[in-house]
Amino acid sequence: MRRAPALTGLARAGLAFTALALTGCSQQGDSAPEATEVPAGFASSAPAARAVESNFGTPVKDRVATLGLLNKRNNLTQDLVMKTGESRRIGNVIVKLANCEKTLPWEDPPETGAFVQVWVEERANVSQPLSWHKVFSGWLFKNAPSLNVVEHPVYDVWVKDCAMKFPGEEEDPAAFASSSSAAKASGKPSTAPAPPASPAAAPSPAAAPVAPATGR
Repeated sequence: MRRAPALTGLARAGLAFTALALTGCSQQGDSAPEATEVPAGFASSAPAARAVESNFGTPVKDRVATLGLLNKRNNLTQDLVMKTGESRRIGNVIVKLANCEKTLPWEDPPETGAFVQVWVEERANVSQPLSWHKVFSGWLFKNAPSLNVVEHPVYDVWVKDCAMKFPGEEEDPAAFASSSSAAKASGKPSTAPAPPASPAAAPSPAAAPVAPATGR
């Protein structure tokens, strides 16, 4: 039986290069996937709960939330900075932000929340084609994440921040309080013309010296 010829130095070098290239490809595959186009119909889909405007704070349309997205397969986490009403697709997951909210500055304990919807493109079973399935729709809370969680074996989403302001926060609170509590003069300012200034008194002439009397 003929034995296979031993690998030459050039062949061994080629195999080493191929292994290195495959290693590099596997490392690139672990990187975070780039955002792709959201399928038609997802961006315009209305959330289950309609956003309600409050009397305080930034309008809903101007709020911006920061969400965390975790892929449990490769343990990669990404931050999604999204405006209300925006949908973002990362690989085969779509995240939509319907609204975000913060407690008033004087409320305790402070809380930050966001109404989020999540779709994942997956198969119901091995014989079914890929299709989009809604896996979550509801409020997520920063300081109480256990109240509502995204239950999915691959993806997890949570809220990190909601960028919004309340009246007075854009000013210095100390300066705002001092200016609002300062006493203001009442009544209307007088419109009568000021009296003319009196002329300066002319200096009195110096008295002439009196000559001493002389006897004859």
